[in-house]
Amino acid sequence: MRISTVLFDLDGTLTDSGPGIMNSVKYALEKVGEPTPDVDELRKFIGPPLKGQFMEHCGIDEEKAAEMVTLYREYFTVTGIFENSVYDGVEEMLKTLKQAGIKIAMATSKPEKFAKIIADHFGLAQYFDVIGGACMDETRTEKQDVIRYVLEQCEEKELDKIVMVGDRSYDILGGHAEGLKVIGVLYGYGDLKELSEAGADALATTPQEVAKLVLETE
Repeated sequence: MRISTVLFDLDGTLTDSGPGIMNSVKYALEKVGEPTPDVDELRKFIGPPLKGQFMEHCGIDEEKAAEMVTLYREYFTVTGIFENSVYDGVEEMLKTLKQAGIKIAMATSKPEKFAKIIADHFGLAQYFDVIGGACMDETRTEKQDVIRYVLEQCEEKELDKIVMVGDRSYDILGGHAEGLKVIGVLYGYGDLKELSEAGADALATTPQEVAKLVLETE
């Protein structure tokens, strides 16, 4: 069955957003007197919903974690959002898919408002038919919920003609929960072990490989 629609994660899949996210986390932690964690610990904040990560890292309740997210955004909205770069080959991948008639959507746990700013800033918005993300009020942050929200806006309704692309286990599990096959990318923040254990249907080491997998799927 030929693929007609591709849903892309953002962080670690289209852009290398790690520096901005990690600096925003450090800012929030410093504001409340928490010690700065090491890089491996900071990397855990890239991809999944922030509130849950703050709860886990700081051992705090949901209310306190929401306050941490507010502090995070103080830095992110001004500076962190632009401490980011598009992975080599991503624009060419999007262009190739678009020229082949593929509909392209974004499904990110990042707030939709920020996702659209980033897509515009890097000149990627032109390739997307739908850009969907989390709500600012944290009511839609889980990956499965975001994917479902984006699918509702897509023209294609036959799930076997849609594929999800992401770099973390959350992308794989969220896509599978909504009945999609998922391509895991190995150039982002998830490694081979994480993506394999999550059950990725295929793996790609470059954006060019993603385009090839999508276009060759029958």
